[in-house]
Amino acid sequence: MPSLSARIAQTLAAHVTDVFGVMGNGNAHMLNALADTDVRYTAVRHEVGTVAAADTYFRLTGRLAVATTTYGPGFTNTITALAEAVKARTPLLLVTGAAPSTGLRPWDVDQSALCAAVDAPVFTAAPDTAVETTRAALEHALAHRTAVVLAIPYDLAGAEATDAEAQPNAPLDLPGLVEPDLAALDQAAAVLRDAKRPLLLAGHGAWLAGAGDAMRALAERTGAVTAASALGRGQFDARYDLGVAGGFGQDAAMELASTADVVLVVGASLNQFTMRFGALVSDEATLVQIDIAEKATNPRVDVFVHGDARRAVEGLDARLANASSSGWRESITAFGDGTLFERAAGDAAASDGLLDPRTLTARLDELLPDDRLVVTDGGHFLGWVNTYLSGLNAGRFAMVGTPFQSIGLGMPCMAGAGVAKPDEFTVLCTGDGGGLMSLADLETAVRTVKRGAIIVYNDAAYGAEIHLYGLAGFATGPMMIPAVDFAGLARSVGATGLTVSSLEDLAEFERWLDSGDDGVMLLDCRISQAYRAPYQEEIIAQNSALFDSARV
Repeated sequence: MPSLSARIAQTLAAHVTDVFGVMGNGNAHMLNALADTDVRYTAVRHEVGTVAAADTYFRLTGRLAVATTTYGPGFTNTITALAEAVKARTPLLLVTGAAPSTGLRPWDVDQSALCAAVDAPVFTAAPDTAVETTRAALEHALAHRTAVVLAIPYDLAGAEATDAEAQPNAPLDLPGLVEPDLAALDQAAAVLRDAKRPLLLAGHGAWLAGAGDAMRALAERTGAVTAASALGRGQFDARYDLGVAGGFGQDAAMELASTADVVLVVGASLNQFTMRFGALVSDEATLVQIDIAEKATNPRVDVFVHGDARRAVEGLDARLANASSSGWRESITAFGDGTLFERAAGDAAASDGLLDPRTLTARLDELLPDDRLVVTDGGHFLGWVNTYLSGLNAGRFAMVGTPFQSIGLGMPCMAGAGVAKPDEFTVLCTGDGGGLMSLADLETAVRTVKRGAIIVYNDAAYGAEIHLYGLAGFATGPMMIPAVDFAGLARSVGATGLTVSSLEDLAEFERWLDSGDDGVMLLDCRISQAYRAPYQEEIIAQNSALFDSARV
């Protein structure tokens, strides 16, 4: 009979194609068995990166991936990325070693308690239920859109499995599409029928549901102006689209959005950033949300439709078949003259001689291939990436870290993107703080990405802290990072490294791109601390109490 770990590996091989992991005592048996399957295994160098890579894989493909680590410190190292995946509603399975079934050893911790703290359900494997438990874990992750942990007790990892009758290849028992609530659809349709200035806002959930065609049809029928969350872009007719909603959006476009009298939100969580801390939707507007969540995800929602995004939007379109278009989108002349999307051009160089991140990012936008994948870490630099890089469309853009407000996941996320779509040009944007945190997986990114670039926004500081706490008068010493030679670090693991101190230095990057050579080039971009991203102003306004506390 095969071992418990072998049965787990067989079941995983029947339902997933990729596993990201770091090997240790707790998962050695499972990884040994996995080697006899067709699953592609990608070795990651830090355990947090196993989950981050698998998370990114899903965000770019819509397919579940598996992460695996050992017990104890191997597991505890995953917690930040695990919390991120839960908050981002990413279906993901972490297979990890666990304490023996006889109880905790002196070096063990209560891993189930840690999982509970980040709302990650735990399924514990046993010899008589190895296949059943693995299937249940996969089913739960997919059905509930969350990260799940499958624990293998250390003393049972190599034990003989006794579930010979269980079939690893049997199809997973997953719920069908969530049919939308009909009464709520009727209510939403009535609101839209009377709308004079309708706005349709799409999120990443709309892309996952394949709702694009239905949303475009509904927007045309109602005459709606459109917009998207940071992760939902690219699903609408560009002629009438305001682009990204929230702090990453252009001021004129967001001012127009705030004049809508009905806002229909499809598959977006309506977090504080998309909502501009409440300023995106006027007090007089009616806010309608469609989501697979059990209830509205923002207290501002007036009408909530629980159900699959595509089915719900198709239902609305059918109910409005005889309705007249509001004509709002066609009446807005600013769509044609470009004034809705004007942005500060930036300076050739800052007064301190360093790069203006606005000008830098705009030039990178011109140089990078149009069909690029873009992955980002968290950090202040997100303001420049989301404002000055184009083509950040759903399915081609993964912004990992924002749901949990973390940094330091960027390098393994690039690896996840490289495995997810190996033939694409992959771009990672990170800061120097986050880049240093995820440095262990610089080698992983370089090894797994066929062709791509790492853009390090190196301001020798934790930028978000400089622009919030520094402005409030806090001591800046803890916010600073001595200048780091990222280009040299990149060369040490086989990448091409380039220090970018002026726009002219990008000529070497341009030549490398034109060569078509495989490999990864890291651009160590020395940017000035003098520029504050516009979205940071909203955060500063929400934290005004800091300024009073600093004066005490």
